[in-house]
Amino acid sequence: MKLHNLKPAKGGEVKERKRVGRGHGSGWGTQSGRGHDGQNARSGGGVRPGFEGGQMPLFRRLPKRGFTNPFSKQYEYVNVKDLDRFEDGTEITPELLVESGLIKPNKMKDGVKIMGDGEISKKLTVKAHKFTKSAEEKINAAGGKVEVI
Repeated sequence: MKLHNLKPAKGGEVKERKRVGRGHGSGWGTQSGRGHDGQNARSGGGVRPGFEGGQMPLFRRLPKRGFTNPFSKQYEYVNVKDLDRFEDGTEITPELLVESGLIKPNKMKDGVKIMGDGEISKKLTVKAHKFTKSAEEKINAAGGKVEVI
């Protein structure tokens, strides 16, 4: 096999682009594939997305429901059982949790909340933005400390 013998696999060729409006011998002359007259044949013609020819569009026919609270907080959650992987006496901060891969930095918009699922057996100082009551109790029972940032 030599370089000059190489050719693309069947169907893998680069398709030539369609040159419209270049005379009618090309097969795409006169109306350039746009048909005879009508809104879509005009330059800048066509309708906006969602337009249904004057019929009440779907997004207006459907009822509105609920609302989005602009003041809601978006925390990244970590369970107490996940903190058990750290060594005794470690000070756990959101930065350490990101480094260890427990949380993703782009999801931590308003901070970290420690949840109470699972057990903890090590003395840890945990610094986070929020704690559930059960998480706080479990960390304190293991001899650790809870600090709200």
